[in-house]
Amino acid sequence: MTLNLTVQKQSHTDFTPRIVVIGVGGGGTNAVNNMIALNLPGVDFVVANTDAQQLMLSRAERRIQLGPHITQGNGAGGRPEVGRASAEEAAEDLARHLDGIHMVFITVGMGGGTGTGAAPVIARMARERNILTVGVVTKPFSFEGKRRLRSAEEGIAELQNYVDTLIVIPNQNLFKVANERTGWKEAFEMADNVLYMGVRGVTDLMVVPGMVNLDYADIRSVMSEMGKAMMGTGQAEGEDRAVRAAESAISNPLLEDTNMKGARGLLINITGGSDLTLFEVDQAANRIREEVDEEANIMVGMALDESLGGRMRISVVATGIDSAPPSASERPRLVAVSNGAEMSAVAMPPAMAAQMPQAAQPSVAAVQPSFAPMAVAHAPAAEMQPALAHMPDMRPPAPAPVFVAAPRAEPARAVMAEAAPKRASLFSKVTAPFRSQPAMSHGAEAQPAPVAIVTRHEPSFGGVHADPHAPAHA
Repeated sequence: MTLNLTVQKQSHTDFTPRIVVIGVGGGGTNAVNNMIALNLPGVDFVVANTDAQQLMLSRAERRIQLGPHITQGNGAGGRPEVGRASAEEAAEDLARHLDGIHMVFITVGMGGGTGTGAAPVIARMARERNILTVGVVTKPFSFEGKRRLRSAEEGIAELQNYVDTLIVIPNQNLFKVANERTGWKEAFEMADNVLYMGVRGVTDLMVVPGMVNLDYADIRSVMSEMGKAMMGTGQAEGEDRAVRAAESAISNPLLEDTNMKGARGLLINITGGSDLTLFEVDQAANRIREEVDEEANIMVGMALDESLGGRMRISVVATGIDSAPPSASERPRLVAVSNGAEMSAVAMPPAMAAQMPQAAQPSVAAVQPSFAPMAVAHAPAAEMQPALAHMPDMRPPAPAPVFVAAPRAEPARAVMAEAAPKRASLFSKVTAPFRSQPAMSHGAEAQPAPVAIVTRHEPSFGGVHADPHAPAHA
């Protein structure tokens, strides 16, 4: 199957989207310095840091001192709560730099104090202003310890609540492309170059004149509310350069999620000299398209760059990697499980559900809510997590960000009330936001309202047995 391309007429309006890259903390500041050195066109740069000395050494002209009173310019000491408070203190200054912006890239090295704590605050402020917000973050090396990695994971989870698209680069993946002679500086430049090429792959489509340009609305349609993403750039020359460049672009070894299967949005930027042919564009685009969902929203831009000298460059950004709805055969089923004293949330694989006693199957079959992140639209994760923090046995299996339970929660609440009033109260708090929702929506597919099934301990079935007397319908 071929991909049809339409050459768009250039607009005669003077509208140019304002794009800003904000580097947060030490890692973000270094990434911005690298982008400035590589002369990224059409983008403004801002750095925000609690460390006054590092801030002064930045190449960016726009600098924001976070927490001037809280930290006195001495950094956050590796404490995210200090980074968060410092960003809140500098809220007015941050707001001024966000005014009039259409798209913002927030780049940060997660695991430290400033970046981990401040980045979600900045992303939230951008989201409140309807700015298309993209997070591009790195995770610590394994040798930096579990505590720093755990802090990074928590920061990434919080950041994902506010960004439209999130790209994660684990520093540990640098070992996939480095060898024993690779210098420390060179290794980090590799990661910074991934950030640079990813940002450029998007911004060039809008700000660099080309044969096929995309506008801000096109970019927003592919990147808005899309969750995790991957990006990559490939170059090749000679025979089969189109396919080889495309395959290089979609196999970036530095990214956390390099599998594009299921991606619902795709940006492809193809650049070459005057020898670039339409056949090569078709070859490259279709090779990439093979990797994504059949219904993916695909945007292709093309530009001429004679300086490439016979090479062909392809940049790819695939979005919505973790938010594609699972098929009916893959979707887990939620069962609220009780042994008479404790209540737990269980995501049961369909194969296991099929082995349930026949009398229980109607109840289990009714419990099929969506577990994708879009489900939290009815109850923001930030509002749910405080309750969940006190209920470790009710935290959902990955990748669900919150426990999704039920309009008909009273039977479950009644069981809990007998043995654990505090847990019953918390369960009621968790389920309350869903009781006014007749159904949950996942894209164009309406999901049935989830139902809480009260169960009893049953040794004959691995400790899980659905109560046939529980309501089967919401």
